[in-house]
Amino acid sequence: MPHLNRRQFLQSTALSAGIATFLSHTAGATERQFQHGVASGDPTSNSVVLWTRLTPTPEAIPGSGLGPDSLVTWQISTVSDFSSIMQAGTIITSARSDHTVHIHATGLSPSTRYFYRFISHTGEISPIGQTQTTLLVDAPLPHLRFVFASCANWEAGFFAAYGDIARRAQAGEFDVLVFLGDYIYEYATGMFAGKDGVVRQHHPAHETITLDHYRSRYGHYRTDTHLQAAHAALPWIVMWDDHESANDAHREGAQNHSADEGSWADRKDAARQAFLEWMPIRQESTLYRTFNFGDLATLSLLDLRSFRDAPPSFEQWIHGIRADTMMGSEQFRWLKTNVEASTTTWNIIGSSVMFAPMAVTGQPLFQIPEPIPANMDQWDGYSLERNRLLEVLAGTSTPTIFLSGDIHSEWANSIRINSQEIGVEAVCSSITSANVNDFASLPEDNPLSLQAEQVIRSNSSHVRHVDLDAHGYATMYLTQESVQFVWHRVADLSRSDSAVSPAIALEWKPGLGFTS
Repeated sequence: MPHLNRRQFLQSTALSAGIATFLSHTAGATERQFQHGVASGDPTSNSVVLWTRLTPTPEAIPGSGLGPDSLVTWQISTVSDFSSIMQAGTIITSARSDHTVHIHATGLSPSTRYFYRFISHTGEISPIGQTQTTLLVDAPLPHLRFVFASCANWEAGFFAAYGDIARRAQAGEFDVLVFLGDYIYEYATGMFAGKDGVVRQHHPAHETITLDHYRSRYGHYRTDTHLQAAHAALPWIVMWDDHESANDAHREGAQNHSADEGSWADRKDAARQAFLEWMPIRQESTLYRTFNFGDLATLSLLDLRSFRDAPPSFEQWIHGIRADTMMGSEQFRWLKTNVEASTTTWNIIGSSVMFAPMAVTGQPLFQIPEPIPANMDQWDGYSLERNRLLEVLAGTSTPTIFLSGDIHSEWANSIRINSQEIGVEAVCSSITSANVNDFASLPEDNPLSLQAEQVIRSNSSHVRHVDLDAHGYATMYLTQESVQFVWHRVADLSRSDSAVSPAIALEWKPGLGFTS
């Protein structure tokens, strides 16, 4: 046999293996055409993006490139039984877009709840989703209720957190979900599981490198009923982080990308295309974008992977070498304009990685004048640009809220420049991805984790709360006077029906800081 390298082998076998696996897992249900649910996202005062995927024929699985061009009808109504239709239309979907459907529905009314659905060319009706538009810019808004989440690893456990979000959203507790990255994980099976090992195997089993691989991985994630329910229950505002492409991705490469896997530019383009296809997101040239919520808040959602320099190594950092940019000059100017021009009570910045410092004291060992960043992939590795941004934020009279993810743990941080407290940061834990106790194969709140948390708090006056073991999501309740964060925790990742409950609640007020 001629020699096949790793990438050629994966490409030549992925399609046949994928079809066989998909058909075996969906025996008796392969005639269903809306197997991946529905979703909505990127709401404005008069528009929203509606999403679904059609499976026109049994072999037209995600990433297969198979299946005919097919007609899909979409409908929007203000009533759940669709007895009156506000808007409707048709669209042709094809294998060129992996049979995903994006409808940018415009001409909607502000601050209005809508129901939506899709109908296939054979008459099959999709599940019903509900979504909501925002208020007009500068219209009075007394409060805003966000869910924010990140880091959902299929193999590390079940998505009970998404199921809890769906139940609470159906009860009217939330307005919108902000997803801060790592919606999928690119690894081969078993490469990054939790303390319970591979709770359930993802598909494809190998690492995702090409467009069909990423499409297949998204499609597998979207078979999860909890995730489908969370998408159907409320609009999402989504951003990618690194694992939608490869671990610790930056402009020129990634930690988890090697030369035998082909061009990084090709892989990054494939990852971006699959992300745009499978997310309910506006199809624009940049992923960073702005959202307005009446007179209460302006949300600037950052893309911190497409433009960043490679982070410095610890050795480089010790010798004074710093990365110049995480955002890139154009995105930095865009953000600066947003926060300086904002007329809302609050500025919210969606940052996929933690903004506040997380460092370890380095003077005794290295004889250097400042602590060493514990994670160069966060803003700590890009401290020059963080300082530039802090100067911009300090020059406004508007308090800033950072919503962050990535590090699979809970944090509440004061954001300071010199001695001035100019904002607050809340970091959500992971939906399932491994954290400190998982890596150590220890139970939650074990002595090692508790000691580490105590050391962090003792050496970091800006850290109000940290928990290194929990999994779940967080919520934000925002008013004109204050912001309250609540961290919700999953009891057992190995159970699809695990209990999820609120654990910690904190309030922050401008001028006062944390009041609870």
